[in-house]
Amino acid sequence: MIAGVGAIGVHRAPGTRSGGDCACRLVPVPNLRLFASAREAAGTGTDVVDGATVREVLAAAEQRYGDRFAEVLGTCRVWVNGEAISIDAPVGQHDEVAVLPPVSGGST
Repeated sequence: MIAGVGAIGVHRAPGTRSGGDCACRLVPVPNLRLFASAREAAGTGTDVVDGATVREVLAAAEQRYGDRFAEVLGTCRVWVNGEAISIDAPVGQHDEVAVLPPVSGGST
């Protein structure tokens, strides 16, 4: 990552393969933060995942981390920059998408 610049990913046009001539462009990608059981299922607490919307980021994360992560994700809340937001909301390089599983509290 370049100092002072958010993460950048390569975005390929649909139907193109890696290598050779392709219609590629660099796009900023949001930061993904994972907590508790989501972090355990993914094996990491932070990552950068390509996606223009929250939905696309989560779909890419499911593909990257597999079925266990997808199962946990179904029980989670997702916030962007500390606020609850629509799953179809746009995200960019300065945004943080946080996956927050339910947590059981202490005694009463």
